[in-house]
Amino acid sequence: MWESIVLTVIATAGNNIGKVLQKKGTLILPPLSFKLKVIRAYALNKPWMIGFLMDIIGALLMLRALALAPVSVVQPISGCGLAILSIFSHFYLKELMNTVDWVGITLAGFGTIGIGAGGEQQEAADLSILRIPWLAFVILILFILLNGWLRICKRQRREQEMMGYDVVEEIIYGLESGILFGMASVISKMGFLFLEQGFNKLLVPMCLIISVCSSGTGFYYQTRGLKHGRAIVVSTCAAVASILTGVLAGMLALGERLPSVPKARLLLLLGWLLIITGVILLVGSARLMRVLKFPSHRFKRSRVDKNYGPRRSGTSRVREPSPTAVIHAATLHNLLSSSKEKA
Repeated sequence: MWESIVLTVIATAGNNIGKVLQKKGTLILPPLSFKLKVIRAYALNKPWMIGFLMDIIGALLMLRALALAPVSVVQPISGCGLAILSIFSHFYLKELMNTVDWVGITLAGFGTIGIGAGGEQQEAADLSILRIPWLAFVILILFILLNGWLRICKRQRREQEMMGYDVVEEIIYGLESGILFGMASVISKMGFLFLEQGFNKLLVPMCLIISVCSSGTGFYYQTRGLKHGRAIVVSTCAAVASILTGVLAGMLALGERLPSVPKARLLLLLGWLLIITGVILLVGSARLMRVLKFPSHRFKRSRVDKNYGPRRSGTSRVREPSPTAVIHAATLHNLLSSSKEKA
């Protein structure tokens, strides 16, 4: 079990750090195309090439982890990639981290340990090829409902002449991308289980192709949500939906079970909860810090006003101008210039 957990942590670290290095390399590169000159420029760019190789190696290690452990163990741990990415960004990219970031990283780390301590090896349940169309049908129905809800929200937004995305639209895009990411892991695991149970070997590459298509479609929905919506809402919903989809689909479609020992079951559930909480804190740390700082500043200011108020009451008071009588200098200048033009 610990071998698959270590592989998952390394894999998700490679995926996330690799994407950051690729993004850093593309800052000085032209848009990617099939021109030989452009491909050569990408191949000779050291940060982009290292990031690309790390991304590929991470994907291969993730497949190996899925072959060794249940999806309900691997998928939640993949959420720790955001914590590893935050540490990498802090030490390599010199990005500042606040207290909430470190709390989220700590919770994700303890959650990983809890899953490792509570998880147990399971015998593979008997699978049927009919599981694939059944899963596809469930996902299709779910996406029809989500997209129908999305159309209603867009129509209401157009009727109200709102320019920005509504929060419901951001949540839907995040949920859709997260569900597809989770299903990609489930379908990959299904291919390995088919191979173990003596099914046709062609089912493995078929499941892997479906998994890649699912991940690609998930990135498409996530990109659409991030383009116009708030990253904090889309990313949080995607991360949580990915973990929950992997866990639920692994149990319902692949026959995975919770540990039989109560203590191990509690550790596993606590690990899931800690990782989800840590991911939410990491995604929303900046906004949460602003919320926490605002009341403290307001409290300090009220204390200063309270202490300073009695002292000022004994001295001569200066009459404060009425808010309605204050005119900004720029506004006054515009009024004077317009009156001159009329004259």
